Amino acid sequence: MDFTPTEEQTAAQELAARIFGDLSTHERLAAAGTGTDAELWKELCAAGLPGAVEEIGLLGLVLLLEEQGRTTAQVPLASSCVYGLLAVAGHGTDEQRERLLPRFRDGAAVAAGAFPAAGGVRAGSDGELSGTVPLVPWLREATHVLVAAADRSLWVVRTADAGVLTEPVETTAPWSAGRLVLDGAPGEPLGGAGAYEEVLATARTAFAGLQAGVCAGAVARAVEHTGTREQFGRPLSTNQGVLLRAADAHMDTEAIRVTAYEAAWRHDRSLPCAAQALAAAWWASEGGKRVVHAVQHLHGGTGADLDHPVHRHFLWGRQLDAYLGCGSEVLQELGGLLVEEGSQ
Repeated sequence: MDFTPTEEQTAAQELAARIFGDLSTHERLAAAGTGTDAELWKELCAAGLPGAVEEIGLLGLVLLLEEQGRTTAQVPLASSCVYGLLAVAGHGTDEQRERLLPRFRDGAAVAAGAFPAAGGVRAGSDGELSGTVPLVPWLREATHVLVAAADRSLWVVRTADAGVLTEPVETTAPWSAGRLVLDGAPGEPLGGAGAYEEVLATARTAFAGLQAGVCAGAVARAVEHTGTREQFGRPLSTNQGVLLRAADAHMDTEAIRVTAYEAAWRHDRSLPCAAQALAAAWWASEGGKRVVHAVQHLHGGTGADLDHPVHRHFLWGRQLDAYLGCGSEVLQELGGLLVEEGSQ
């Protein structure tokens, strides 16, 4: 395995880092509240980054999401690329690709994902969907929702259609989330057997990449704080306990990154990647939680300030932990998958 980015992936990552660094500042994030930064999203789309994901693959998307996570930029990049662009490109019909992909590429359409399938939505024989999904990240910004029904079939639903109700929901992280209520809503089928599992693995990998960036940004803030803050006449970073805690956070962050890279690399080469995606999700959930707690602790009393930038990393880390699934649940699913694969 060689995770070295291609020239195209590196160029896209550098462009994303520049845009996020310039526009996703602490002041702008504070002003945005819990909603999407519309100007930043417009800039990303004008630069062609969402559309570039088709060329740079899932590994390229993970690299972009790392840069987003470093600054906790409030844009639906992961959601729209995973549940819109990549899902339609990988499982849509020729007609669906021709109709939907151009709008996802330029940001005119934004996708959200009602995932995973948990029995909340049922599809009728006529393609009408009914049920409730309590939490859908970026739903308030979405023009389309990729809905996973109880039978694991996938349906594209337009939020503007009759029978579709979206209600704002506030989460710990500012993800423009909402509650999706479907009452005989028209659904457009997407893909066939295996489509649900592939999209779910893609989502787990992408959001693990986002967590790697959140953690990397948090650790960078801890390094800056402990290197400049003095106690008893010397920097906090000279304290052995501080060094060990920061080192553990760094290693957890690297574990999240490398497992996300492996899952994405295998996906892009059409290799089995369900187990690797689960491993990435486990590290992102368990390791990510440890990192953001450690970093907030390393900031001392400053870390308890709700208006401090590091607190935003804490909120994102905990929300990603919840979205990816608690560690024990993910580990149980991974164990079951390994047993199943071993018996074949």
